[in-house]
Amino acid sequence: MSLRIAINGYGRIGRCFLRAVQESALREQVSVVAINEPADIESMAYLTRFDSTHGRFPGKVDVRGTTLEIDGRIIQVSHEQTPEAVDWRNLGIDLLIEASGRYASRLELEAFLAAGCPRILLSHPGHGASDVDRTIVFGSNHESLAGNEQIVSAASCTTNAIVPVLSILDAAFGIEHAMMTTLHSVMNDQPPIDGYHHADPRRTRSAMQSMIPVATGLAKGVARLLPQLAERVEAKAIRVPVTNVSAIDLVATLTRAASVAEINARLRLAVDAAFPGQLAYTEEAHASIDFNHSPYSAIIDASQTRTSGPQLANLLIWFDNEWGFANRMLELAAFWGTRLSGKVT
Repeated sequence: MSLRIAINGYGRIGRCFLRAVQESALREQVSVVAINEPADIESMAYLTRFDSTHGRFPGKVDVRGTTLEIDGRIIQVSHEQTPEAVDWRNLGIDLLIEASGRYASRLELEAFLAAGCPRILLSHPGHGASDVDRTIVFGSNHESLAGNEQIVSAASCTTNAIVPVLSILDAAFGIEHAMMTTLHSVMNDQPPIDGYHHADPRRTRSAMQSMIPVATGLAKGVARLLPQLAERVEAKAIRVPVTNVSAIDLVATLTRAASVAEINARLRLAVDAAFPGQLAYTEEAHASIDFNHSPYSAIIDASQTRTSGPQLANLLIWFDNEWGFANRMLELAAFWGTRLSGKVT
């Protein structure tokens, strides 16, 4: 039977998740049956129909009283501010997509469980390893999902982009140390013009007029998924004034010598053999806009692979930080459903 899913928080990732269901062959396995979002339902419908980044919604969107109707499928809509205010139990859901980004501690997330959510998939990392039952990057460690978990994190868009690439490099050449710089498109927590909204003074500056360094937990996320690289990786992030598509500039000291040709050959082979659908490989001349609405977690730009000396390698990795991540969340949700034999409503 179809996995019944609710979405809490109908922002960029929440809307992309619903659209990913609409555009995917997995829509026969997964049904979005409820959304909780503080905004009014007419605004929700409008922003579903029209998206400045991904274009018009590929389906018919109507408002029917307190419900959204997507190509005849009815979605119950609520507008509550707290987890316990929604009657999740009577919605008969199998899984909640927590896409508001507001809840990351186990104590906060257990409020959803107490209110009737049987399972939660986070669109962001937990505060710590103990806050979630498992952190999953689909394509890397999803087979470890047992089915009895209640709180699972899909990590982050950047973690989904870099972990498969690091695992390929480490398996092929070994990684002594690595530095990752994420060039991330603007996000809705940044103001279009300078404003007093954040304790970090950099984050008070206009998103579209500057490149802005921000804090990142990417190194911790990598260590969680690839523990052999703990204490060997570091990361920083810079928000750049584009509306979508990000990149990671990866510098790695390899254990053994490797040429550009050898590195690219190993990456291309692994993309095709181990990560079909999650990673892509290109040698063409690209700009970031070329990857808007790309469903891949990461696209390795082999034209930008460089080496300095025998063991220092530099790679450029593109990713649509919205659409790629939403598709991995959908695949993870559907896979989790296959682990719930006899438990799906």
